[in-house]
Amino acid sequence: MKRKISRIPHLTVESFLSKYSQQLYLTLLTTIPENGVNITEPTTNRPGLALCGFFQDFPQERIQVIGNSEMAYLRTLSPDALKSCLQSYCQFDIPCIIVTRNAEIPPLLLETASANSIPLLRTSMATMAFITQTTIILEKEFALTTTAHGCMLHVRGIGVLIKGKSGSGKSETAIGLVERGGSLIADDHVKIRNVAGELTAYTDNFCRGFIEMRGIGIVNVANIYGLGSIQPDSKLDIIINLRPHSDLNEVDRIGIDRKTENVLGVEVPYVDIPVAPGRDTARLVGVTILELQLRRLGYDMAEEFNMRLNEKINKSNN
Repeated sequence: MKRKISRIPHLTVESFLSKYSQQLYLTLLTTIPENGVNITEPTTNRPGLALCGFFQDFPQERIQVIGNSEMAYLRTLSPDALKSCLQSYCQFDIPCIIVTRNAEIPPLLLETASANSIPLLRTSMATMAFITQTTIILEKEFALTTTAHGCMLHVRGIGVLIKGKSGSGKSETAIGLVERGGSLIADDHVKIRNVAGELTAYTDNFCRGFIEMRGIGIVNVANIYGLGSIQPDSKLDIIINLRPHSDLNEVDRIGIDRKTENVLGVEVPYVDIPVAPGRDTARLVGVTILELQLRRLGYDMAEEFNMRLNEKINKSNN
C-alpha cells in the first residue's frame, strides 16, 4: 500500500527553543537573527577538535554543545589565543551553541557569537544527559512520517492498528478493546513515525482521546472510561484489517503463511479478520494480539499444528 511519506527539511532554533526550553532547561543568552537559523541534522557535536583549530570534516550544521572539557580548555588560553580560537570557530554557519552545566560564559564567547549571528544558549543539565535528551528529540522531529486511516490502540503491551472500509466497525471494535483494558491512541487519523527502525503511532494533541461513533457522535473516551483509557503514543506491532464476511474465502484460515505490510521500510505483521453482524470483533482482535505475544515468546500455534499434521501423514504413509 502506497502512503505519502514526509520528513521536515529543518527545524528552526526558535521553534526548538519554544518547544523544548522547559524540558531541556534552556536559556537564550543572545538574540536569534530575524531571518531565523535552521537546524538541519538530528544530532549534536562537541567541538573539542574545532576549538583546537582542526576543522577538517567539522560538522558545522549540527547543534554545538560545549561542556566542562571544552570550557576548561578555553580557560587555559591567553586573551589573544582565545579571540583567535573563537573567531575561527564562529566563522562557520553554526545553528547554535549550547553551554551545559550552567557554566560561566566567557564574555568573548558571548561577543563573538553575537557578532556572527550565532544563538548562544545555556542549560543546567549535565553534558551527556543533555546530548542524550536532545538527540532523542531531534530524531523524533526529523523522523520519516506517514499517516494511516484507522483506529490505533495499545492492548496488553501490543500496539495495534485497526483498518477497514468505512462502516466496517473499527470504532466499535476499538471501544470494545478499551472496555477490556486497552488504551486509545488515535481514531481516524493515525500518524506514524520511524525512529531508528522502530515505528511509533500517535495523533495530534487536539483530537487525542476522541473517537467517532456512528449514530452517537464524538465520544471523549477519557471522560467515560478514565485517563487510563488513552495514551499519547505506542509502538506499532501489528495491523489488523477488518474485511466483509463475503471475503471469507479470501482470508487465510490456518495462519502458516504470515503476511506483512511495509510501513516506512519496516515490515509489520498484517492479519485480515472477516466481520459480520453478531461477531465479537473486539474479542477476535484480542485473540490475535495474544497469538502475536505467544509467537514473540517462541511458540507458534499454526506451526505446531502443521508439524502434528505432517507427523500424522507420515505415520499413515508408513
